[in-house]
This record gives sequence, C-alpha cells and structure tokens, in this order.
Amino acid sequence: MRDTLLGQPVTDVDFASPLSPEAVIRRLSEAKIKTVPTGLAHGTVTAIIGRHNFEITTLRRDIETDGRHAVVAFTDNWKEDAARRDFTINAMSMTRDGTVFDYFGGQADLFAGRVQFVGEAETRICEDYLRILRFFRFYARYAKTEPDPDAIAAITKCREGLCKLSKERIWSELKRILSAPNPGAAIAWMQSCGVLPLILPEGVNIPAFNRLLSYDAPADPLMRISALYTGDIQKLGSRLKLSVDEVVKLFVYRMPSKLHPISTDVHIRRALAEDSTEFLLSKTWLAQTDEPGWPELRDRIAATPRPVFPLQGRDIVALGISAGPRIGEILDLTRRWWKFQGCSADFETCLEIAKLFTNRNRRMGRTQ
Repeated sequence: MRDTLLGQPVTDVDFASPLSPEAVIRRLSEAKIKTVPTGLAHGTVTAIIGRHNFEITTLRRDIETDGRHAVVAFTDNWKEDAARRDFTINAMSMTRDGTVFDYFGGQADLFAGRVQFVGEAETRICEDYLRILRFFRFYARYAKTEPDPDAIAAITKCREGLCKLSKERIWSELKRILSAPNPGAAIAWMQSCGVLPLILPEGVNIPAFNRLLSYDAPADPLMRISALYTGDIQKLGSRLKLSVDEVVKLFVYRMPSKLHPISTDVHIRRALAEDSTEFLLSKTWLAQTDEPGWPELRDRIAATPRPVFPLQGRDIVALGISAGPRIGEILDLTRRWWKFQGCSADFETCLEIAKLFTNRNRRMGRTQ
C-alpha cells in the first residue's frame, strides 16, 4: 500500500486477515479459488487467481525470535500485528474502501521519505538480522532525508548478525537494493556502517558505481554490481550463491567493450553478429566515460538490425561435401569472410564464397 499512498504503480498486493490459516483456506475453497499452504506455521496462504498469486497472512504476534526465525502466535488484534513489523512504513494496513490504519506514524514517514524502525531499532534488528539489509532496501527506494541516526548506530553495532543469514537471502536483498532507481546513498551508508565490507569483503569501487548511476544506466543489479565489486567473481558467486547464469554474465561484463563512440557501422554489425543488442548496450554503460558520443553509440546499436549469417550446414552439403567436420570448416571460413566484409553479404554471395572454399578443398584432395 506504500505505492498506493504515493500514487505510484502497484506491482503486488498482500493481504492480512484475523482468520486462522485453516479458515482462510476453507473460505477460498468455497469461493472456488485455488490455494497453496505457503507457510502455515507463520500463517501464510497463497491464493491463485488466474496467473496472479496473492499472499494472505493471519495476524500474528511474536513469541520467540533468534535473529532470523520467529515463533509466532495468531491474533485478531491489528495493532499487535503491526507492532511486530520492522518499519513504520510497513506497519500500515488499508481496507478495501481505502481506510488506512496507521498506529506508528507510517504515513508521515512515507511522505517525508523517512525509514524508521517500529520501536527501538536495536531490538527490531536483533529479532531478525535481515532487517539490516531491508533497511537499506527501503532507504534506497523511499528515502528523501539522511537516515535515522539511531538506526545507523544500531545497524553498525549489530552488523555481525548478518553472518547468521543464508547467503541466498543476502544476495536476494542486495539485488533489490541495487534495483532501486538510485541506490547510491544506500550503498554509501552500507559502506560507512561496515555492512558492505561484510558481504563484499574483496573490495568495492564506490566512485565507479556512482559514475554508472550518474549516466542514468538501466537499473540492472548485475550491471551495477559489476561496476561496484572489484573482487574475484568466482568467490562472489560461491559466497552469495549466485546462479551459473549470473556468474557467467558478471565474467562477461568484466571483458573490455568491443564498441566505443568511434566505432563504425561495420564494427557495430560485427559485434552484433556475436552478441545480443541488450548485451552490447550493457557493455557500453559499463565502459562509458565522460567523453562525448556514448548516447549516440547506443542509439546506433539499437537501430542496427542484428545480422544473421545466411548459410547453414545443408547449404554446404548441397555443394557436394559429405557430412563430417569439413562442413563446419567451410562454414567457419565463409562466416569469417562474411564478418570481414561487414556482415552484409547475402545468401547468394556467401554461397559463392563457400563454393570457392569447397573447390579449394577438392583441389587439395580433402573432399569427404
């Protein structure tokens, strides 16, 4: 409901109910709505309507916490449920008719751009150390002011509690922080609080990160961490449990850009023959400097159709080459010629070149 109050697009809606999870499931079933018992121990049921999932959580109060997991009891008291929330902007609720229930000043904090813990910051953090990263995620998303000094002091004091969290959860929250429209201030505070050195101990380059942000590059968390992180990518992948695709993408981001503002149209076509438009555009953001021409380069890349080599193996077979490795060799030689010529030669021209390589093979007695 935060985005609703701010008049921003809403991407997901969560529901709360004083009914027990079993009663929620029963009522949804009576309404012919499919349910999944996502987390019954914590009162959460997922309702599936069409292609949309909606989480419905029974009101709760904490019985016991250990810094990550909580033992809860269900309640029908909305204020009691709100009191266990992390931040005031997350402790609000809204009825179907738009009536807002706000027990801890969340609306005022939201409109002022403040991220405040509900109650004492250190207490809230020690209940769940993930709240350290959640603080910076919401700060990156909503903040308009300097962070609450008490929150920063509590985070600095309790930051070692992050070691109790699963690596997957840390990476999930870090990606959310990096996906914010402008996470520069949040990352700077994470560094000054000693949080960033805990999760990225090999080192960071804050100026390079801020430079990328200053160019208004897309809010791609992998692109941003590529600019920020200076350590070994394999170590990062192992420590934070990145997917194989994420690790590969970061390795490729580390490679020098093939294109620069002085690149010709031929250079662009050659690059597009090897890599996707999206990838090449991402590389230009990471390679960008203050010299002119980068926006124009991206316009040229986006406007250039990706060239496709026109020949396939069957075209070489039709020239009289039997199935075998020689087909691949002739295709490779022809494709190299095609790229050298600027990736613009059509099917007929490439086929004539392939014939030349085929005839050369025959003269050399290598036809299979």
